Amino acid sequence: MKNDSKYSRREFMKRFTAATVAAGTLPAAAEGAMESILLRAQQKSPAANSRVQLATIGMGIIGFIDTETALRVPGVELAAAADVYDGRLTRTREVFGDHVFTTRDYREILNRPDIDAVIVAVPDHWHAKIAADAMKAGKAVYCEKPMVQDIEEGPEVIKVQKDTGQVFQVGSQFVSSMVYDKAKELYQSGAIGELNMVEASYNRNSAIGAWQYSIAPDASPETIDWDAFLGNAPKRDFDPLRFFRWRNYWDYGTGVAGDLYVHLFTAIHHVLNSHGPNRIISTGGLRFWKDGRDVPDVMMALVDYPESENHAPFTLSLQTNFADGSGGGSQFRFIGSEGVITVSNRGLQLDRSPRRRPPDNSVFDGYNSVRTFSSEVKEEFIKQYQQEFPTPDTSGLSESKEYKSPPGYDARFYHFSSFFDSIRSGAPLIEDAVFGYRAAAPALICNLSYRDQEIYHWNPEAMEIESKK
Repeated sequence: MKNDSKYSRREFMKRFTAATVAAGTLPAAAEGAMESILLRAQQKSPAANSRVQLATIGMGIIGFIDTETALRVPGVELAAAADVYDGRLTRTREVFGDHVFTTRDYREILNRPDIDAVIVAVPDHWHAKIAADAMKAGKAVYCEKPMVQDIEEGPEVIKVQKDTGQVFQVGSQFVSSMVYDKAKELYQSGAIGELNMVEASYNRNSAIGAWQYSIAPDASPETIDWDAFLGNAPKRDFDPLRFFRWRNYWDYGTGVAGDLYVHLFTAIHHVLNSHGPNRIISTGGLRFWKDGRDVPDVMMALVDYPESENHAPFTLSLQTNFADGSGGGSQFRFIGSEGVITVSNRGLQLDRSPRRRPPDNSVFDGYNSVRTFSSEVKEEFIKQYQQEFPTPDTSGLSESKEYKSPPGYDARFYHFSSFFDSIRSGAPLIEDAVFGYRAAAPALICNLSYRDQEIYHWNPEAMEIESKK
């Protein structure tokens, strides 16, 4: 795959273009935003001005993807890896070289003075513990989402980051996508008027997408450190399904909300500069994948956001379906009084239909109450109306524009680039522990609401549950 860091500014300008489908004019701020977006994209590819010795803790699916992506950033070297399954350690050496130190015990990595940074890509129930241990050991941390498995763990991770001063970034790469940067610029320019609703979905229609991951034929208590995998989770006899398909169980994962909703919350908070919602209710159930899992494969949530300096009050609807006959995929619709921004991983579309003020002559027909007036009263109303609005309103022509990201564009790469840039130069983090918790907590509350069948009230500023009922 082509390294995104090699794209020139001019190439980005050519590749991320807006095609006007219908005539119209965007607010100047939106049209002028493209250059700043492209400049930010370039800034996320720091020069290799210092070497970073990296270790990955958890060499599962995401661990491998994260490691391969991180190594595309100039100056990053994989020095060590940890996993409790021997087969993954063997594969790590096969792919990345025999020089890579491998171990079942992540603490051996934290004790090595040559390790600068770690990727934490373990099951969710280990995120907070290993991330905190790593920061206390002086390591920069890239922690996969969700940042924590339980609400109570968030404040401690935030405190450890603050106390240690370590670089800590959550791995929800939507905040590093030029697509969501563009959505943010359009929203802030007033392109859709006053926001009143957001619709977000993340659906799938495949066995792997629904977490039916492959089971290694050699899986056994001899090849897997089962006790280390369990950690503080309830003690159980060895079960390879629970090890390889841990996302299917509350003991180790966070369900569809922790895996997918957290991405949606992250993107929404990035686009709107929001601190989060204040009211959450969710429902769903196990509809299709009745394979022993205890997490739902269908979930829907309604989430209210309070008014803030960056947005009006709005309602968010969330949906995940793991048996989606349409083929799945993710999508956002930011709905405002003047238009809609529709976002997918491939790009976005802006459809504007500004309200016409004053109303045109259709006010005299159809469902308008004028048609029920007597002839005399209707004639008087029309005379007054025409005096008040002597000329037809022609402002705010409808329009549609599409923005496509360049071929091969990889937001995950830029997310890692900014992480390593923070390590090297102290550049500001774009998804620190506070941001990560503000995205994780509402997702985890969706799980609580689903399980308790209660409405939860969350304080996005204090970052705490206020009540449920």
